Amino acid sequence: MLRNTLYRDPFFDDFFEPFFKADHKALPSNSLMRTDVKESDAGYELEVDLPGYAKEDVKGEINDGYLTITATKAENHDDQDKDGKYIRRERFSGTCSRSYYVGEDVTEEDIKAKFENGILCIFVPKKDKMPKVEEKKFIAIE
Repeated sequence: MLRNTLYRDPFFDDFFEPFFKADHKALPSNSLMRTDVKESDAGYELEVDLPGYAKEDVKGEINDGYLTITATKAENHDDQDKDGKYIRRERFSGTCSRSYYVGEDVTEEDIKAKFENGILCIFVPKKDKMPKVEEKKFIAIE
């Protein structure tokens, strides 16, 4: 039976979708690296969701005022029967990354990061703009 797309319910589509995919562990791309940003007087706290990744899989880099977080995962699943014939062989390899503008004055020494339970917590301090020192220019009087 065909359904009209006007009556399509995304709740049921999202619920049943993993059962019909070959790799039901795959996450939709919009659920990767969800980030919560909290501002305080001292700086910004970022909490980046990285479920399924280990600390060794995550890398941070700062370049031209942008903080880029990259997570890479590679898995191999080899199942064999008692005769040594393959019953199943699956491989997965994937990378996701996201960039955040933190400012030109922020260096890698300023940023503090901690990875725990699939959540990367990053603290980026606020850098006070150095006020320009007014340069007094005198007119020479002859």
